[in-house]
Amino acid sequence: MKIVINSLNSIDGVEIYPIISLIIFFTFFILVGYMVIRTPKKVADEMSKMPLDDDIAPDENKVL
Repeated sequence: MKIVINSLNSIDGVEIYPIISLIIFFTFFILVGYMVIRTPKKVADEMSKMPLDDDIAPDENKVL
């Protein structure tokens, strides 16, 4: 572990990478949360019923 710490200490500006990754993670999390909240109830109901639908065409049910 000491080798990793020494290697990272020798890189200039390495402290910005964790900050950037945290910002990217929270931006993605907020975006997905916003999309979930803004999804119309009709679309959410259709998606929730998809696994239970038996309206599969016979050609789509073939095993490749």
